[in-house]
Order: sequence, then structure tokens, then C-alpha cells
Amino acid sequence: WIEQNEEKDISYQKNVKFSYEPKISIIVPVFNPPVVILRMAINSVLNQTYSNWELCIADGNSNDAVKGILQEYAKKDSRIKVVFLDENKGIAGNMNEALQIATGDFAGFLDHDDELHPSALYEIVKLLNKNKNIDFIYTDEDKISVRGKRFGPHFKPDWAPDMLRSYNYICHLAVIRKFIIDKVGGFKKEYDGSQDYDLFLRVSEITEKIAHIPEVLYHWRAHKNSVAGNAYAKMYAFENAKKALSEHIQRLGLKGEVLDGHALGCYRIKYKIENNPPVSIVIPNKNNADMLKRCIDSILNKSSYTNYKIYIVDNKSEEKETFAYYSKLKANNRINILHYNNAFNFSAITNYAVSLVDSEYIILLNNDTEVISPSWIEAMLEFAQRSDVGAVGAKLYYHNDTIQHAGGIIFRDGRTTHAFRSLEKQQEGYMSRAMIIQNYSVVTGACMMIKKSVFKKVCGFNENFVFDYNDFDFCLKVREEGYLVVWTPYAELYHYESRTRGYKTTPEKKEIFKKERRLWIDKWGNVLKKGDPYYNPNLSITKEDFSINIDRLTEYGR
Repeated sequence: WIEQNEEKDISYQKNVKFSYEPKISIIVPVFNPPVVILRMAINSVLNQTYSNWELCIADGNSNDAVKGILQEYAKKDSRIKVVFLDENKGIAGNMNEALQIATGDFAGFLDHDDELHPSALYEIVKLLNKNKNIDFIYTDEDKISVRGKRFGPHFKPDWAPDMLRSYNYICHLAVIRKFIIDKVGGFKKEYDGSQDYDLFLRVSEITEKIAHIPEVLYHWRAHKNSVAGNAYAKMYAFENAKKALSEHIQRLGLKGEVLDGHALGCYRIKYKIENNPPVSIVIPNKNNADMLKRCIDSILNKSSYTNYKIYIVDNKSEEKETFAYYSKLKANNRINILHYNNAFNFSAITNYAVSLVDSEYIILLNNDTEVISPSWIEAMLEFAQRSDVGAVGAKLYYHNDTIQHAGGIIFRDGRTTHAFRSLEKQQEGYMSRAMIIQNYSVVTGACMMIKKSVFKKVCGFNENFVFDYNDFDFCLKVREEGYLVVWTPYAELYHYESRTRGYKTTPEKKEIFKKERRLWIDKWGNVLKKGDPYYNPNLSITKEDFSINIDRLTEYGR
């Protein structure tokens, strides 16, 4: 991947004159790093192809060897500014001292044992010349050993607020407009170890002008005393991260508790559900009484949320067993049987059912699903109730406990797929993304919670999509209106995929699929060409496991 993507023309970059050349202050807190590694960190700034920078170092009373190196570099280049402190004020305190001597338009952050890619600042300024209004830029990163071996690349999504509340996916490199850092009060000592996470959360509360460069422009040093090499090196950081998240949601006016996630460094914000609102569960069905019964029984017997009604939408069933089952269900006042007597059209059936229910919160649910987690409704409702969320998806498994759906991915050529399909149920996936709450462009309609008000605003499902793409089309319409789509791993169900209508095996079904795919591409071509914002372009376009796309030639820096 490095060979394919990082053959940059360094000499060319050094001679580029941008129309807008902001000064970038690189903020480095220093306290007794290995001297060889410290030199690597400083040299990585000196080697930048963009020259309008300053290196602002605050030394927390390090040993004489470290101080000597800092004095040496400060004499070598006037852009290097060092303040020597009488005491070590901790990570946040030292960073604030470095910020005090910063005079740049933007500030970026470099740990004393890490390295910047030579093109890091060039790429930042290149993006700012395309959009001078950006306040906050972050990039992809990887890890680097003491001996310089690079590994563990983190190819990140574009701005994803719910993913940031699951863990600090932004991390390095982050460059933020200096006056905004000042406005939010810089770094807070009480969040040491997670001081950058806390800052990112506070900055995100006052600006939405956040951009991502999908290039590895930062190398995080992995050694026994660093979090990159040993997650247990700074245990206090994880408690401070939870505290930062708790105060973040309070400032946003949201109510909830911050819990530990599935792994160290991952978190779950469990939002409080307000006013116990009614939820309508809409299930289209034709025949297959046994399968429908399994679905209904799982809802009735396992759901911990009780304020719901079920609407079964029968679409021209013929089997007597199905009608016998309907007769039994009529005794349950939670269950309503609706009838849609036209030809099968998933979108039309959905629109018909939603028009007849009177609750604001609706779950679209396939009849070939089975509830696993008792709190599945609450897990989706806690997000659907937020004013900025338009659709919420669930985690679905095949019968053999491998993943069927963990969010949706759309590719530039119009293809779509389910994230982490066939991954084992307990596996974390790439950067733990199979196990954390996050944003996606699309989620499957096999189990999706929506708000009726949003559904009406986007005019429901497009009835030209009879079999396929209807749910993904709906999600893109929701996002077009400015709403977020959230996927949660805490709503878990089995999905016995395509059991009712079958797979696309007949010539007729194949032709319908081709027609709907053409419609999908024609309608959303401009969106598809831009790429899925929640799926990094450096990731595979042939697999669902978020593996590296070795053959991808980057659009940046060419």
C-alpha cells in the first residue's frame, strides 16, 4: 500500500506556492522522551514540504540531555520555539504552555515520540485552499516501531459524531483553528491522557466545519511506555475519557450514562429514553406462518420495552395455516393485521403501513428475523429520539452466528454491501467497528427504526424500487435532509435472509434487479462518485472486512 500510495514528488511540493498559506503551529509537550526518538519527532517537522510552520515545544523540566537537544534545535531554526518549565505540568498543562507561545492560524498536535509524514502540512494547506472555512482537519494514521517499521494503519471515516462518542477515532493528526482552541479554553488538566479527546468533543460542539484527509500523515510511535504499544500504560486516560464524554453530552443537553464498551478504550453512551413513547413495529408478510410466528414470539417474549404495537401487513397470502395463525393473533391487543392486496412492492407496502400507524417511532422489520437482545427496541429508540437522527439500524446475524449486517457500505460504481458480513459474532472487526455505535450512510430496512415525521418529510420509500435499494435509497434521502443515520450493535437479531421472497435466481427477478440498479445509479450517481463518507477510500472495494485496498491510487497529493 505504501509503495502504491506514497510516491509523492517531494521536490514539487516544496516549490508549490498556495494562494492561502496559513501558519500552522505544531504543539509538542516534552518530558524525558528517549533522545533518539525526540530527534526523529523534531526532524519530521523540519522535513515538512510546506514551510510556513512553527514548532512550539513546552518542556516539563526534562533531564539535561533532553534540554540540550531542544536548545540545539532552537538555535538551528528560528521557527522552533521552546519554553522550559520549572516543573512537569502534565500532558494538558504542558500543551497549554506550548499553546501560549503559538502564533499560528491553526494548531496541530504532535507527541514527543511520534512523527509527521513529510507531506502532512502540505496536504492540510492544500485542503484549506479548496475550502478556507474549515475549522478542524484530521487525517489517517498508522503506528511506527522504535526501529521505524510502519504497521497498523487506521483508515478513518469522515466526520462521524456518534463514532467519536464510541472512542477517539480522530486521534492523530488533528489540526484546529487556533482561535477556536482558545475559545473552548484549551486543554483541561483533569482529562490528562484523554486531553485531546476532550478537546475534540468540545470543538465539535461549536463548529461543524470538520474535514478529513484519507491519507496516512501521522506515525504513532509504539513502545512499551506508549498507549500505541501498550494500552494499559495509561489506565487513568480511559476513566478521564468517560468523564469527558459524560460532560460532553450534558453540554449538548442530552441525558444518558457513559458505560464501558466491549473493549478497553471503547465506550457506550446509553441515552435516557424520554416519556416512554409508543413504537409501531411494521412487518410485511406473505404465507410462511411458522417463520412469522418465530418472529412474533421473539418480540412478545423477549422485548423488555413494552409500549409497542405490531402491525402485520399481509400481502396476498394463500396458505390456510397463515390465516389460522392470524386468527389466533387477533386475540392479542398488541397485534393488528393489515391487508395490502396489490402485487408485491416492498416500498409500497411500507408506505401503506406507515400511513396507517399513529406513533412517531416505527420499526420496519422483516418477517424472517428473530429478536436476540431483550433491549433491542430501547437500543434503537435512544438514538431515534434525538432530533439530529433520521434512521437507526441494528446488528443482524445469520443463523450460524456470523454477521449479516453491521451497517451498509456504498461504492462509487453503485454496488452496495453489508459491513463485516460473515465475520464471527464475537469478533471486533477493523478498529472495533463491528462492536461500536457509529454513523453510516445507510442501514438495512430488515430492521430499521425511523421517525414518522422524517419519513413523511422525505416522502417515504420510493415505490420504483420494488425489491432492492429501497432502504438504502431511503437512508440517502434522510441524509440529504441533514439527518444522521446511526447503527448500534446493541440491538441484535437473527436475519434468515430472503426467506419469504427468495433470492434473485429467476430471469424475471434478475431483470428487475438490473433495472433497479440502473435506477439507483442514475438517481444517486453524483453522491456515489464522491464516495461513501463513512467508508475510507483506502479500504477494500471487493471485501466487507475493511481490509486494505492495495491497488487504490490516492486522489490526494497527485
